[in-house]
Amino acid sequence: MVALALARGDQALARSLVDEIISGRFQPATPTFLNCGKQQRGELVSCFLLRIEDNMESIGRSINSALQLSKRGGGVAFLLSNIRESGAPIKRIENQSSGIIPIMKLLEDAFSYANQLGARQGAGAVYLNAHHPDILRFLDTKRENADEKIRIKTLSLGVTIPDITFELAKRNDDMYLFSPYDVERVYGVPFGDISVTEKYHEMVADARIRKHKINARAFFQTLAELQFESGYPYIMFEDTVNRANPIAGRINMSNLCSEILQVNTPTQYDDDLGYREVGQDISCNLGSMNIAKVMDAGDISTSVEIAIRGLTAVSEMSNLQSVPSIAEGNAKSRAIGLGQMNLHGFLAREHIYYGSDEGLDFTNLYFYCVAFHAIRASNRLAIEHGEAFAGFEDSTYALGTFFDKYTDQAWLPRTEKVRQLFERSGIALPTQQDWQALKASVMAHGLYNRNLQAVPPTGSISYINHSTSSIHPVAAKIEIRKEGKLGRVYYPAPFLNEANFDYFQDAYEIGPEKIIDTYAEASQHVDQGLSLTLFFPDTATTRDINKAQIHAWRKGIKTLYYIRLRQSALEGTEVEGCVSCTL
Repeated sequence: MVALALARGDQALARSLVDEIISGRFQPATPTFLNCGKQQRGELVSCFLLRIEDNMESIGRSINSALQLSKRGGGVAFLLSNIRESGAPIKRIENQSSGIIPIMKLLEDAFSYANQLGARQGAGAVYLNAHHPDILRFLDTKRENADEKIRIKTLSLGVTIPDITFELAKRNDDMYLFSPYDVERVYGVPFGDISVTEKYHEMVADARIRKHKINARAFFQTLAELQFESGYPYIMFEDTVNRANPIAGRINMSNLCSEILQVNTPTQYDDDLGYREVGQDISCNLGSMNIAKVMDAGDISTSVEIAIRGLTAVSEMSNLQSVPSIAEGNAKSRAIGLGQMNLHGFLAREHIYYGSDEGLDFTNLYFYCVAFHAIRASNRLAIEHGEAFAGFEDSTYALGTFFDKYTDQAWLPRTEKVRQLFERSGIALPTQQDWQALKASVMAHGLYNRNLQAVPPTGSISYINHSTSSIHPVAAKIEIRKEGKLGRVYYPAPFLNEANFDYFQDAYEIGPEKIIDTYAEASQHVDQGLSLTLFFPDTATTRDINKAQIHAWRKGIKTLYYIRLRQSALEGTEVEGCVSCTL
Protein backbone atom coordinates (compact mmCIF):
# COMPACT_ATOMS: atom_id res chain seq x y z
CA MET A 1 0.00 0.00 0.00
CA VAL A 2 2.80 2.42 0.90
CA ALA A 3 4.73 1.61 -2.29
CA LEU A 4 1.65 2.00 -4.49
CA ALA A 5 0.79 5.35 -2.92
CA LEU A 6 4.30 6.78 -3.18
CA ALA A 7 4.70 5.56 -6.78
CA ARG A 8 1.60 7.55 -7.85
CA GLY A 9 0.83 5.37 -10.87
CA ASP A 10 4.42 4.52 -11.84
CA GLN A 11 4.29 0.70 -11.86
CA ALA A 12 8.07 0.24 -12.16
CA LEU A 13 8.71 2.55 -9.21
CA ALA A 14 6.00 0.79 -7.16
CA ARG A 15 7.66 -2.59 -7.76
CA SER A 16 11.07 -1.20 -6.88
CA LEU A 17 9.78 0.49 -3.73
CA VAL A 18 7.95 -2.59 -2.48
CA ASP A 19 11.09 -4.66 -3.08
CA GLU A 20 13.22 -2.22 -1.09
CA ILE A 21 10.71 -2.03 1.77
CA ILE A 22 9.93 -5.76 2.04
CA SER A 23 13.62 -6.65 1.82
CA GLY A 24 14.27 -4.20 4.67
CA ARG A 25 16.80 -2.15 2.73
CA PHE A 26 14.64 0.98 3.02
CA GLN A 27 12.09 1.87 5.69
CA PRO A 28 9.92 5.01 5.48
CA ALA A 29 9.54 6.95 8.72
CA THR A 30 6.62 6.03 10.95
CA PRO A 31 4.23 8.84 9.85
CA THR A 32 4.70 7.84 6.19
CA PHE A 33 4.45 4.12 6.92
CA LEU A 34 1.28 4.50 9.01
CA ASN A 35 -0.59 7.04 6.87
CA CYS A 36 0.45 6.48 3.26
CA GLY A 37 -2.31 5.10 1.06
CA LYS A 38 -5.15 5.76 3.50
CA GLN A 39 -8.11 7.92 2.50
CA GLN A 40 -8.52 9.26 6.01
CA ARG A 41 -5.00 9.87 7.19
CA GLY A 42 -2.63 12.06 9.09
CA GLU A 43 0.35 13.72 7.46
CA LEU A 44 3.34 11.80 6.09
CA VAL A 45 5.83 14.21 7.65
CA SER A 46 7.88 13.51 10.79
CA CYS A 47 8.43 17.02 12.12
CA PHE A 48 8.47 20.73 11.40
CA LEU A 49 10.70 23.75 12.12
CA LEU A 50 9.39 27.31 12.28
CA ARG A 51 10.76 30.76 13.03
CA ILE A 52 9.13 33.22 15.39
CA GLU A 53 9.78 36.89 14.67
CA ASP A 54 9.90 39.67 17.24
CA ASN A 55 6.29 40.83 16.96
CA MET A 56 2.94 39.83 18.42
CA GLU A 57 1.55 38.75 15.04
CA SER A 58 4.31 36.17 14.57
CA ILE A 59 3.99 34.97 18.17
CA GLY A 60 0.22 34.54 17.74
CA ARG A 61 0.67 32.68 14.48
CA SER A 62 3.23 30.37 16.09
CA ILE A 63 0.67 29.22 18.67
CA ASN A 64 -1.78 28.44 15.87
CA SER A 65 0.96 26.60 13.95
CA ALA A 66 1.76 24.51 17.02
CA LEU A 67 -1.90 23.49 17.27
CA GLN A 68 -2.34 22.78 13.56
CA LEU A 69 0.85 20.78 13.11
CA SER A 70 0.56 18.89 16.38
CA LYS A 71 -3.01 17.91 15.42
CA ARG A 72 -1.62 16.39 12.24
CA GLY A 73 0.92 14.26 14.07
CA GLY A 74 4.26 16.03 13.71
CA GLY A 75 6.69 17.29 16.30
CA VAL A 76 7.37 21.02 15.99
CA ALA A 77 10.46 23.09 16.81
CA PHE A 78 10.50 26.89 17.10
CA LEU A 79 13.29 29.45 16.93
CA LEU A 80 13.18 31.92 19.84
CA SER A 81 16.46 33.75 19.18
CA ASN A 82 14.75 36.68 17.45
CA ILE A 83 12.46 37.49 20.40
CA ARG A 84 13.44 40.55 22.47
CA GLU A 85 14.69 39.80 25.95
CA SER A 86 12.98 40.28 29.28
CA GLY A 87 13.01 43.96 30.19
CA ALA A 88 13.49 45.20 26.62
CA PRO A 89 11.37 48.16 25.49
CA ILE A 90 8.02 47.87 23.73
CA LYS A 91 7.01 50.91 21.68
CA ARG A 92 10.09 52.60 23.16
CA ILE A 93 8.80 52.20 26.72
CA GLU A 94 11.54 50.59 28.80
CA ASN A 95 11.23 47.38 30.86
CA GLN A 96 8.04 46.17 29.18
CA SER A 97 8.95 42.90 27.46
CA SER A 98 8.37 39.64 29.34
CA GLY A 99 10.98 37.82 27.26
CA ILE A 100 10.81 34.28 25.95
CA ILE A 101 9.54 32.23 28.91
CA PRO A 102 5.85 33.21 28.62
CA ILE A 103 6.02 32.21 24.94
CA MET A 104 7.47 28.84 25.95
CA LYS A 105 4.57 28.39 28.40
CA LEU A 106 2.02 29.17 25.68
CA LEU A 107 3.65 26.71 23.29
CA GLU A 108 3.79 23.99 25.93
CA ASP A 109 0.08 24.42 26.63
CA ALA A 110 -0.69 24.30 22.90
CA PHE A 111 1.15 21.01 22.47
CA SER A 112 -0.58 19.56 25.51
CA TYR A 113 -3.99 20.55 24.15
CA ALA A 114 -3.49 19.19 20.60
CA ASN A 115 -3.01 15.60 21.69
CA GLN A 116 -4.27 13.71 18.63
CA LEU A 117 -7.54 12.48 20.14
CA GLY A 118 -5.73 11.59 23.34
CA ALA A 119 -3.53 9.09 21.52
CA ARG A 120 -0.30 11.02 21.91
CA GLN A 121 0.82 14.27 23.46
CA GLY A 122 2.01 16.89 21.04
CA ALA A 123 5.78 17.27 21.01
CA GLY A 124 7.64 20.57 20.76
CA ALA A 125 11.11 22.05 21.05
CA VAL A 126 12.50 25.57 21.23
CA TYR A 127 15.97 26.77 20.22
CA LEU A 128 17.81 29.82 21.58
CA ASN A 129 21.16 31.36 20.72
CA ALA A 130 23.75 31.15 23.52
CA HIS A 131 24.27 34.94 23.31
CA HIS A 132 20.62 35.82 23.88
CA PRO A 133 20.18 37.76 27.17
CA ASP A 134 17.55 35.29 28.40
CA ILE A 135 19.80 32.24 27.96
CA LEU A 136 20.28 31.49 31.67
CA ARG A 137 16.55 31.91 32.40
CA PHE A 138 15.89 29.63 29.43
CA LEU A 139 18.13 26.91 30.89
CA ASP A 140 16.71 27.35 34.39
CA THR A 141 13.27 26.26 33.15
CA LYS A 142 14.51 22.65 33.08
CA ARG A 143 16.04 22.56 36.54
CA GLU A 144 14.54 20.03 38.93
CA ASN A 145 13.95 22.71 41.56
CA ALA A 146 12.66 25.39 39.16
CA ASP A 147 9.76 27.51 40.33
CA GLU A 148 6.47 26.28 38.83
CA LYS A 149 5.91 29.73 37.29
CA ILE A 150 8.82 29.17 34.93
CA ARG A 151 9.26 25.39 34.91
CA ILE A 152 8.97 23.75 31.47
CA LYS A 153 8.02 20.10 31.80
CA THR A 154 7.39 18.72 28.30
CA LEU A 155 8.95 21.18 25.88
CA SER A 156 12.44 20.22 24.68
CA LEU A 157 15.24 22.82 24.79
CA GLY A 158 18.00 23.41 22.28
CA VAL A 159 20.89 25.90 22.34
CA THR A 160 22.77 27.16 19.27
CA ILE A 161 26.41 27.85 20.13
CA PRO A 162 28.75 29.79 17.80
CA ASP A 163 32.52 29.28 17.65
CA ILE A 164 33.21 32.52 19.51
CA THR A 165 31.63 31.07 22.66
CA PHE A 166 34.18 28.25 22.74
CA GLU A 167 37.01 30.65 22.02
CA LEU A 168 35.99 32.91 24.89
CA ALA A 169 35.74 29.94 27.24
CA LYS A 170 39.18 28.74 26.14
CA ARG A 171 40.63 32.13 27.18
CA ASN A 172 38.46 32.17 30.33
CA ASP A 173 36.92 35.44 29.15
CA ASP A 174 33.46 36.78 29.73
CA MET A 175 30.88 36.37 26.96
CA TYR A 176 28.54 39.21 26.02
CA LEU A 177 24.82 38.67 25.57
CA PHE A 178 23.22 41.00 23.02
CA SER A 179 19.73 42.48 22.89
CA PRO A 180 17.92 41.04 19.83
CA TYR A 181 15.75 44.17 19.78
CA ASP A 182 18.82 46.40 19.36
CA VAL A 183 20.62 44.03 16.98
CA GLU A 184 17.66 44.06 14.61
CA ARG A 185 17.44 47.87 14.78
CA VAL A 186 21.16 48.24 14.01
CA TYR A 187 21.63 45.54 11.36
CA GLY A 188 18.16 45.49 9.84
CA VAL A 189 17.84 41.71 10.14
CA PRO A 190 16.69 39.47 13.01
CA PHE A 191 19.25 38.32 15.58
CA GLY A 192 18.97 34.69 14.41
CA ASP A 193 20.20 35.70 10.94
CA ILE A 194 23.38 37.31 12.30
CA SER A 195 26.67 35.43 12.61
CA VAL A 196 27.56 36.17 16.23
CA THR A 197 31.13 34.96 15.69
CA GLU A 198 31.61 37.30 12.73
CA LYS A 199 29.94 40.33 14.35
CA TYR A 200 30.86 39.68 17.99
CA HIS A 201 33.57 42.30 18.55
CA GLU A 202 31.72 44.79 16.37
CA MET A 203 28.57 44.38 18.50
CA VAL A 204 30.59 44.62 21.72
CA ALA A 205 31.97 47.96 20.58
CA ASP A 206 28.60 49.30 19.34
CA ALA A 207 27.05 51.49 22.04
CA ARG A 208 23.66 51.28 20.33
CA ILE A 209 23.37 47.60 21.27
CA ARG A 210 22.57 46.87 24.89
CA LYS A 211 24.53 44.00 26.32
CA HIS A 212 25.66 42.37 29.51
CA LYS A 213 28.19 39.69 30.21
CA ILE A 214 28.51 36.35 31.94
CA ASN A 215 31.54 34.12 32.32
CA ALA A 216 31.90 31.81 29.33
CA ARG A 217 33.21 28.87 31.35
CA ALA A 218 30.41 29.30 33.86
CA PHE A 219 27.96 29.12 30.95
CA PHE A 220 29.38 25.77 29.81
CA GLN A 221 29.35 24.54 33.39
CA THR A 222 25.66 25.43 33.59
CA LEU A 223 25.03 23.57 30.33
CA ALA A 224 26.71 20.45 31.68
CA GLU A 225 24.87 20.65 35.01
CA LEU A 226 21.54 20.83 33.25
CA GLN A 227 22.41 17.98 30.89
CA PHE A 228 23.47 15.99 33.93
CA GLU A 229 20.06 16.59 35.51
CA SER A 230 17.72 16.35 32.54
CA GLY A 231 19.58 15.33 29.36
CA TYR A 232 18.75 18.80 27.91
CA PRO A 233 19.55 21.03 26.14
CA TYR A 234 20.28 19.78 22.65
CA ILE A 235 23.23 21.65 21.14
CA MET A 236 23.73 22.97 17.62
CA PHE A 237 27.24 24.13 16.75
CA GLU A 238 26.10 27.07 14.66
CA ASP A 239 29.25 27.94 12.73
CA THR A 240 30.14 24.30 12.00
CA VAL A 241 26.65 23.86 10.56
CA ASN A 242 26.86 26.96 8.39
CA ARG A 243 30.35 26.23 7.09
CA ALA A 244 29.07 22.88 5.80
CA ASN A 245 25.80 24.31 4.45
CA PRO A 246 25.74 24.19 0.62
CA ILE A 247 22.65 26.42 0.37
CA ALA A 248 22.60 30.24 0.36
CA GLY A 249 21.21 31.62 3.62
CA ARG A 250 21.72 30.93 7.31
CA ILE A 251 20.80 27.92 9.43
CA ASN A 252 19.84 29.05 12.94
CA MET A 253 17.98 26.09 14.51
CA SER A 254 17.34 22.37 14.37
CA ASN A 255 14.42 20.08 15.17
CA LEU A 256 13.21 17.80 17.95
CA CYS A 257 15.79 15.13 17.14
CA SER A 258 18.55 17.57 16.09
CA GLU A 259 19.24 16.12 12.63
CA ILE A 260 17.37 18.60 10.40
CA LEU A 261 19.51 21.56 9.35
CA GLN A 262 17.96 23.75 6.66
CA VAL A 263 17.78 27.40 5.72
CA ASN A 264 14.63 29.32 6.67
CA THR A 265 13.33 32.79 5.82
CA PRO A 266 11.00 35.12 7.79
CA THR A 267 7.29 35.65 7.25
CA GLN A 268 5.71 39.10 7.48
CA TYR A 269 2.16 39.61 8.76
CA ASP A 270 -0.55 42.25 8.55
CA ASP A 271 -2.30 43.50 11.70
CA ASP A 272 -5.17 41.03 11.16
CA LEU A 273 -2.60 38.15 11.11
CA GLY A 274 -2.94 37.84 7.36
CA TYR A 275 0.21 37.06 5.39
CA ARG A 276 1.94 40.08 3.89
CA GLU A 277 4.86 37.95 2.72
CA VAL A 278 5.07 34.19 3.22
CA GLY A 279 8.52 33.02 4.26
CA GLN A 280 9.96 29.53 4.10
CA ASP A 281 9.80 27.19 7.07
CA ILE A 282 10.85 23.56 7.18
CA SER A 283 9.30 20.08 7.15
CA CYS A 284 11.11 16.76 7.60
CA ASN A 285 10.45 14.09 4.96
CA LEU A 286 12.33 11.14 6.39
CA GLY A 287 13.15 7.48 5.82
CA SER A 288 16.17 5.30 6.54
CA MET A 289 18.24 2.58 4.92
CA ASN A 290 19.47 -0.58 6.65
CA ILE A 291 23.25 -0.56 6.21
CA ALA A 292 23.70 -4.32 6.66
CA LYS A 293 21.02 -5.24 4.12
CA VAL A 294 22.20 -2.65 1.61
CA MET A 295 25.75 -4.02 1.86
CA ASP A 296 24.46 -7.59 1.49
CA ALA A 297 22.44 -6.72 -1.62
CA GLY A 298 25.47 -5.11 -3.25
CA ASP A 299 23.54 -2.51 -5.26
CA ILE A 300 23.77 0.69 -3.23
CA SER A 301 23.12 2.83 -6.32
CA THR A 302 19.64 1.38 -6.88
CA SER A 303 18.71 1.35 -3.18
CA VAL A 304 19.65 5.00 -2.73
CA GLU A 305 17.90 6.12 -5.90
CA ILE A 306 14.63 4.34 -5.04
CA ALA A 307 14.77 5.79 -1.51
CA ILE A 308 15.33 9.31 -2.88
CA ARG A 309 12.39 8.92 -5.25
CA GLY A 310 10.17 7.60 -2.47
CA LEU A 311 11.08 10.46 -0.12
CA THR A 312 10.59 13.01 -2.89
CA ALA A 313 7.07 11.63 -3.29
CA VAL A 314 6.48 12.19 0.43
CA SER A 315 7.44 15.84 -0.02
CA GLU A 316 5.25 16.31 -3.08
CA MET A 317 2.23 14.48 -1.59
CA SER A 318 2.17 16.37 1.71
CA ASN A 319 -0.76 18.69 2.34
CA LEU A 320 0.58 21.42 4.63
CA GLN A 321 -1.62 24.40 3.72
CA SER A 322 -2.70 24.81 7.36
CA VAL A 323 0.67 26.54 7.88
CA PRO A 324 1.46 28.45 4.66
CA SER A 325 5.15 29.04 5.49
CA ILE A 326 5.66 25.27 5.86
CA ALA A 327 3.85 24.65 2.56
CA GLU A 328 5.96 27.35 0.87
CA GLY A 329 9.25 25.96 2.18
CA ASN A 330 8.34 22.41 1.18
CA ALA A 331 7.21 23.43 -2.32
CA LYS A 332 10.32 25.51 -2.99
CA SER A 333 12.87 23.06 -1.57
CA ARG A 334 11.43 19.53 -1.88
CA ALA A 335 13.92 18.84 0.91
CA ILE A 336 14.23 15.26 2.17
CA GLY A 337 16.29 13.45 4.79
CA LEU A 338 17.63 10.02 3.84
CA GLY A 339 18.87 8.37 7.02
CA GLN A 340 20.76 5.21 7.94
CA MET A 341 20.52 2.55 10.63
CA ASN A 342 22.15 -0.73 11.72
CA LEU A 343 25.76 0.47 11.63
CA HIS A 344 26.67 -1.24 14.91
CA GLY A 345 24.81 -4.39 13.90
CA PHE A 346 26.73 -4.63 10.64
CA LEU A 347 30.11 -3.87 12.21
CA ALA A 348 29.63 -6.46 14.97
CA ARG A 349 28.49 -9.08 12.49
CA GLU A 350 31.69 -8.48 10.54
CA HIS A 351 33.77 -8.66 13.76
CA ILE A 352 34.66 -4.97 13.72
CA TYR A 353 34.60 -2.97 16.94
CA TYR A 354 32.53 0.21 16.92
CA GLY A 355 34.89 3.22 16.90
CA SER A 356 37.93 1.17 15.83
CA ASP A 357 40.10 2.18 12.85
CA GLU A 358 38.20 -0.30 10.69
CA GLY A 359 34.86 0.93 12.04
CA LEU A 360 35.73 4.54 11.23
CA ASP A 361 37.06 3.58 7.81
CA PHE A 362 33.85 1.75 6.89
CA THR A 363 31.62 4.57 8.17
CA ASN A 364 33.52 7.10 6.09
CA LEU A 365 33.33 5.13 2.84
CA TYR A 366 29.74 3.96 3.25
CA PHE A 367 28.49 7.53 3.68
CA TYR A 368 30.81 8.63 0.87
CA CYS A 369 28.97 6.21 -1.44
CA VAL A 370 25.53 7.29 -0.22
CA ALA A 371 26.37 10.97 -0.84
CA PHE A 372 27.39 10.27 -4.44
CA HIS A 373 24.32 8.22 -5.31
CA ALA A 374 21.91 10.56 -3.51
CA ILE A 375 23.21 13.58 -5.43
CA ARG A 376 23.10 11.62 -8.68
CA ALA A 377 19.49 10.52 -8.04
CA SER A 378 18.39 14.10 -7.33
CA ASN A 379 20.21 15.28 -10.45
CA ARG A 380 18.32 12.69 -12.51
CA LEU A 381 15.04 13.94 -11.06
CA ALA A 382 15.99 17.51 -12.02
CA ILE A 383 16.71 16.36 -15.59
CA GLU A 384 13.41 14.43 -15.78
CA HIS A 385 11.35 17.35 -14.47
CA GLY A 386 13.37 20.06 -16.17
CA GLU A 387 13.51 21.90 -12.86
CA ALA A 388 15.93 22.46 -9.95
CA PHE A 389 15.04 23.50 -6.41
CA ALA A 390 14.43 27.21 -5.79
CA GLY A 391 17.72 28.97 -5.12
CA PHE A 392 19.89 26.32 -6.75
CA GLU A 393 21.81 28.95 -8.70
CA ASP A 394 23.16 30.44 -5.44
CA SER A 395 24.27 27.12 -3.94
CA THR A 396 27.77 25.66 -3.84
CA TYR A 397 26.38 22.85 -6.02
CA ALA A 398 25.79 25.36 -8.83
CA LEU A 399 29.17 27.01 -8.23
CA GLY A 400 30.85 23.60 -8.29
CA THR A 401 32.84 24.20 -5.11
CA PHE A 402 30.77 21.64 -3.20
CA PHE A 403 32.50 18.90 -5.19
CA ASP A 404 36.10 20.03 -4.57
CA LYS A 405 36.70 17.66 -1.65
CA TYR A 406 35.69 14.75 -3.87
CA THR A 407 37.43 15.73 -7.09
CA ASP A 408 40.68 16.90 -5.48
CA GLN A 409 41.49 13.60 -3.79
CA ALA A 410 40.78 9.88 -4.08
CA TRP A 411 38.62 8.37 -1.32
CA LEU A 412 39.90 4.85 -0.76
CA PRO A 413 39.87 2.29 2.08
CA ARG A 414 42.47 2.89 4.78
CA THR A 415 42.25 -0.66 6.09
CA GLU A 416 42.45 -4.03 4.36
CA LYS A 417 39.32 -5.41 6.01
CA VAL A 418 37.15 -2.55 4.75
CA ARG A 419 38.59 -2.95 1.25
CA GLN A 420 37.57 -6.60 1.34
CA LEU A 421 34.07 -5.75 2.62
CA PHE A 422 33.35 -3.54 -0.37
CA GLU A 423 34.90 -6.02 -2.79
CA ARG A 424 32.79 -8.85 -1.35
CA SER A 425 29.65 -6.74 -1.66
CA GLY A 426 30.46 -5.81 -5.23
CA ILE A 427 30.01 -2.13 -4.42
CA ALA A 428 32.35 0.06 -6.45
CA LEU A 429 33.57 3.22 -4.75
CA PRO A 430 32.96 6.34 -6.86
CA THR A 431 36.18 7.59 -8.44
CA GLN A 432 37.37 11.16 -8.91
CA GLN A 433 36.30 10.85 -12.55
CA ASP A 434 32.81 9.77 -11.44
CA TRP A 435 32.58 12.87 -9.27
CA GLN A 436 33.83 15.13 -12.06
CA ALA A 437 31.12 13.80 -14.40
CA LEU A 438 28.47 14.23 -11.69
CA LYS A 439 29.69 17.76 -10.98
CA ALA A 440 29.31 18.69 -14.66
CA SER A 441 25.78 17.26 -14.81
CA VAL A 442 24.70 19.00 -11.60
CA MET A 443 26.10 22.35 -12.70
CA ALA A 444 24.27 21.96 -16.03
CA HIS A 445 20.91 20.60 -14.83
CA GLY A 446 20.69 21.19 -11.08
CA LEU A 447 19.32 19.14 -8.19
CA TYR A 448 15.62 18.51 -7.61
CA ASN A 449 15.95 18.44 -3.79
CA ARG A 450 17.52 21.24 -1.78
CA ASN A 451 18.56 18.86 1.00
CA LEU A 452 19.12 15.12 0.72
CA GLN A 453 20.47 13.44 3.84
CA ALA A 454 19.71 13.55 7.58
CA VAL A 455 20.29 10.73 10.06
CA PRO A 456 17.46 10.54 12.65
CA PRO A 457 17.48 8.43 15.83
CA THR A 458 15.28 5.73 14.18
CA GLY A 459 13.55 4.44 17.30
CA SER A 460 10.56 2.36 16.17
CA ILE A 461 11.57 1.61 12.59
CA SER A 462 14.91 0.14 13.64
CA TYR A 463 13.09 -2.37 15.85
CA ILE A 464 10.67 -3.17 13.01
CA ASN A 465 13.70 -3.87 10.80
CA HIS A 466 15.60 -5.73 13.52
CA SER A 467 18.51 -3.34 13.24
CA THR A 468 20.51 -1.22 15.64
CA SER A 469 19.20 2.34 15.92
CA SER A 470 20.66 5.02 13.68
CA ILE A 471 24.47 4.87 13.60
CA HIS A 472 25.05 4.91 17.35
CA PRO A 473 26.01 1.82 19.35
CA VAL A 474 23.50 -0.37 21.16
CA ALA A 475 22.46 0.71 24.65
CA ALA A 476 22.66 -2.96 25.66
CA LYS A 477 23.14 -6.33 23.99
CA ILE A 478 19.51 -7.04 24.82
CA GLU A 479 17.45 -3.88 25.02
CA ILE A 480 14.18 -3.55 26.94
CA ARG A 481 11.43 -1.30 25.64
CA LYS A 482 8.10 -0.47 27.23
CA GLU A 483 5.57 -1.07 24.46
CA GLY A 484 2.16 0.22 25.56
CA LYS A 485 -0.16 -2.58 26.64
CA LEU A 486 2.51 -5.19 25.89
CA GLY A 487 4.66 -4.00 28.78
CA ARG A 488 8.32 -4.95 28.57
CA VAL A 489 9.53 -6.25 25.21
CA TYR A 490 13.03 -7.65 24.82
CA TYR A 491 15.09 -6.91 21.71
CA PRO A 492 18.37 -8.78 21.27
CA ALA A 493 20.87 -7.00 19.03
CA PRO A 494 20.64 -8.09 15.38
CA PHE A 495 23.05 -10.89 14.39
CA LEU A 496 23.97 -11.43 18.06
CA ASN A 497 25.63 -14.81 18.68
CA GLU A 498 28.49 -16.28 20.67
CA ALA A 499 31.02 -15.53 17.94
CA ASN A 500 30.32 -11.77 17.82
CA PHE A 501 29.14 -11.25 21.42
CA ASP A 502 32.21 -9.21 22.40
CA TYR A 503 31.77 -6.84 19.45
CA PHE A 504 28.45 -5.61 20.85
CA GLN A 505 30.00 -3.38 23.48
CA ASP A 506 27.25 -1.10 24.72
CA ALA A 507 27.30 2.67 24.31
CA TYR A 508 28.24 3.27 27.95
CA GLU A 509 31.29 0.98 27.61
CA ILE A 510 32.34 2.54 24.32
CA GLY A 511 32.09 6.05 25.71
CA PRO A 512 31.46 9.42 24.06
CA GLU A 513 34.79 9.87 22.27
CA LYS A 514 34.45 6.89 19.91
CA ILE A 515 30.82 7.74 19.21
CA ILE A 516 31.82 11.30 18.32
CA ASP A 517 34.66 10.04 16.09
CA THR A 518 32.25 7.73 14.25
CA TYR A 519 29.73 10.50 13.69
CA ALA A 520 32.50 12.81 12.51
CA GLU A 521 33.38 10.34 9.73
CA ALA A 522 29.77 10.30 8.54
CA SER A 523 29.16 14.03 9.00
CA GLN A 524 31.56 15.07 6.28
CA HIS A 525 29.29 13.41 3.68
CA VAL A 526 25.86 14.40 5.10
CA ASP A 527 24.48 17.76 3.98
CA GLN A 528 22.23 18.08 7.06
CA GLY A 529 22.77 16.64 10.55
CA LEU A 530 22.95 13.38 12.46
CA SER A 531 21.09 12.74 15.69
CA LEU A 532 23.94 12.09 18.12
CA THR A 533 23.20 10.86 21.65
CA LEU A 534 26.14 10.67 24.07
CA PHE A 535 26.29 7.98 26.74
CA PHE A 536 28.19 8.28 30.01
CA PRO A 537 28.84 5.85 32.89
CA ASP A 538 27.36 6.57 36.32
CA THR A 539 30.79 7.84 37.43
CA ALA A 540 30.71 10.73 34.94
CA THR A 541 31.00 14.34 36.08
CA THR A 542 30.01 17.63 34.48
CA ARG A 543 33.67 18.00 33.50
CA ASP A 544 33.36 14.80 31.42
CA ILE A 545 30.33 16.25 29.65
CA ASN A 546 32.20 19.50 28.92
CA LYS A 547 35.17 17.57 27.55
CA ALA A 548 32.85 15.63 25.23
CA GLN A 549 31.23 18.87 24.03
CA ILE A 550 34.64 20.35 23.21
CA HIS A 551 35.76 17.15 21.47
CA ALA A 552 32.56 17.14 19.38
CA TRP A 553 33.04 20.79 18.39
CA ARG A 554 36.67 20.20 17.40
CA LYS A 555 35.78 17.11 15.35
CA GLY A 556 33.23 19.02 13.27
CA ILE A 557 30.10 17.51 14.80
CA LYS A 558 27.05 19.60 13.89
CA THR A 559 24.60 18.81 16.70
CA LEU A 560 24.30 16.91 19.97
CA TYR A 561 21.00 15.28 20.91
CA TYR A 562 20.43 13.81 24.38
CA ILE A 563 22.98 13.16 27.10
CA ARG A 564 22.37 9.75 28.73
CA LEU A 565 23.84 8.72 32.08
CA ARG A 566 23.77 5.07 33.09
CA GLN A 567 21.69 4.93 36.26
CA SER A 568 21.89 1.23 36.98
CA ALA A 569 22.51 -2.04 35.17
CA LEU A 570 18.78 -2.46 34.49
CA GLU A 571 17.82 1.13 33.74
CA GLY A 572 20.71 1.45 31.33
CA THR A 573 19.05 -1.09 29.03
CA GLU A 574 15.74 0.69 28.64
CA VAL A 575 15.31 2.72 25.46
CA GLU A 576 12.36 5.06 25.13
CA GLY A 577 13.29 6.30 21.66
CA CYS A 578 12.64 9.72 20.17
CA VAL A 579 9.53 11.18 21.80
CA SER A 580 8.99 13.56 18.91
CA CYS A 581 9.51 11.96 15.51
CA THR A 582 8.70 8.43 16.74
CA LEU A 583 10.85 7.12 13.92
